[in-house]
Amino acid sequence: MSKLPPLGILLISGGHERAHYALVLATGAAAVGREVVIFATNAGCRLFDAARPLESDPREKLLAERGVAGIATLLDAAQELGIGCIACEAGLRAEGMAPESLLPGVELAGVVTFLGAVGAGQIVTL
Repeated sequence: MSKLPPLGILLISGGHERAHYALVLATGAAAVGREVVIFATNAGCRLFDAARPLESDPREKLLAERGVAGIATLLDAAQELGIGCIACEAGLRAEGMAPESLLPGVELAGVVTFLGAVGAGQIVTL
């Protein structure tokens, strides 16, 4: 059996739907044995904000009412599954976010680190 290629998820949007689906895609891929790294840049960095403002989005309540895992649940699952999470240094500065605002375990690095982690794998942009 051949090893599955790594999956890189490039999150450039700060919107709830894209951030949520980045986590759905990441956890699903990790669950089937793929190495996964999420690289958030610009507004996408909000996903890794320790204050987790995306959790206050009205869509979170709707998802919970419908039995769909929300951002907090998926972030916890991503950590348990060993998904790499990188916040782009330049993207963080562009959004005016401080490195100290990042969730524990989120690496602060640049696109070269992301590309190195994905290697010859696939990259999906959301």
